Amino acid sequence: MSDLNRVVLTGRLTRDPELKAMNDGTPILALRLAFGTRRKDPATGQWGDQSNYVDVTMFGTRAESLSRFLEKGRLIGVEGRLRWSEWDDKNNGEKRSKIDVIADNIEPLGSRGEGSGGVYSAPSAPEDKPAIDPDDKDIPF
Repeated sequence: MSDLNRVVLTGRLTRDPELKAMNDGTPILALRLAFGTRRKDPATGQWGDQSNYVDVTMFGTRAESLSRFLEKGRLIGVEGRLRWSEWDDKNNGEKRSKIDVIADNIEPLGSRGEGSGGVYSAPSAPEDKPAIDPDDKDIPF
């Protein structure tokens, strides 16, 4: 049995995407996505938003095409797989690592000028239906 490695995210671009090319000419689109998570503060018991950030990379002609339509603040959907990488820090030689997304598909959402210039903030959960916090000790399972 093979492992499943799929991720689907929606969020806003934190900066304008960067289009580069590999040595063989293959286009590479690099961007950073911000998306929100609802969390309950254990100290206050209040629900709040927490921003999360992930680097996304897309390869090929679709990446080149998308680079003309994406800009900072744009809401997008991303479908792809997670990739873990490790390297030695140039300054102190310590091991560093990160997880990013290799996109198979990026879908612009909303209108082109909508929401540019801001960082995504998750909408508030209705008061009668707060998001489930996995660290909440009151969850019955």
